[in-house]
Amino acid sequence: MPNQTAKITVLPGDYIGPEIMNAGLAVLKAVSEGTFDYQIDEQPFGGAGIDQTGDPLPQRTLASAKASDAVLLAAIGGPKWDNAPKRPEKGLLQIRQELNLFANIRPTAISRAMQKYSPIKQLAPVDFVIVRELTSGIYFGRPREIDAHHAIDTMRYTTNEIRRVAQVAFEMAEKRHHHVTLVDKANVLATSNLWRKVVAEVAADYPTVAYDTSYVDATAMKIISAPEQFDVILTENMFGDILSDESAEITGSLGTIPSMSRGTSGPALYEPIHGSAPDIAGKGIANPLSMINSVAMMLRHSFNRPDLADIIAGSVDAVIETGSVTPDLGGQATTDQVTAAIINHIHERRNAYVENDVR
Repeated sequence: MPNQTAKITVLPGDYIGPEIMNAGLAVLKAVSEGTFDYQIDEQPFGGAGIDQTGDPLPQRTLASAKASDAVLLAAIGGPKWDNAPKRPEKGLLQIRQELNLFANIRPTAISRAMQKYSPIKQLAPVDFVIVRELTSGIYFGRPREIDAHHAIDTMRYTTNEIRRVAQVAFEMAEKRHHHVTLVDKANVLATSNLWRKVVAEVAADYPTVAYDTSYVDATAMKIISAPEQFDVILTENMFGDILSDESAEITGSLGTIPSMSRGTSGPALYEPIHGSAPDIAGKGIANPLSMINSVAMMLRHSFNRPDLADIIAGSVDAVIETGSVTPDLGGQATTDQVTAAIINHIHERRNAYVENDVR
């Protein structure tokens, strides 16, 4: 986005949300100095939206998001709003629908720095993403009903819903390692058979991308036994919900993983995959890495600044390797200490880059 100020809507949210958002914004400021111009519009969302306006997605928040180039969200929800007429999570479903965010993208990578935290000992590099359909399937299907003797949930998909998320997956594979795996249950489900038909049609438009399929139960095993075989996993909403959490576990910590939700146009939304952690809010020990990595993901995908994203990623790994981490990773550092250490590494990397450029 040359010669243009990027507009970013910031949603700090609830409990540890503002703490980790402050860390993410501090890192964004450090890495952007003199090279990336942006404007922040902070808005209430989730429980904070309920407290201020009675609604988890206030109209001014939605207007800001629609007018932005990207949306950064920290974390929402918690026991304070358990009995609210509209729970904070309702706001998340609404903003996804309003921004047409039908594809959720979660990266799964085990860096050298994180290898010691991973429950699997993998020699081959692990680096894949899950592209999950986000706005249809069994979570949204009708009819849905329950009584004393039976319950019904409906899984429903249209060809257009499948095609648009498949195109996202194949476009992403073209920029990665040129391999898409469709995960389904086509031996049982009619919807999976429709997915196979439509995705095969989309695959024909991407001749440089290898395409295969895998049943969801087999994929769940392969993520543990041979995760290095995957590049882009494409799947429907419920399967993606389950597999993405399983994949997060093999990295060693939910506290490090970002995600992106996007549509075909308009702003994408970036957020950590974890919740608002009410039990540690205000203690200064929340892990900021997932939020910081969400900032890096935003720079890479929404603003085409892989150079800045790589500086952040390298700085995060460097700090992890020093052992300056929060208690969830076995360390004793505070949120602010981890953030400061990453910013110091960012300055060192930027200075080294400038010196090399001058030479």
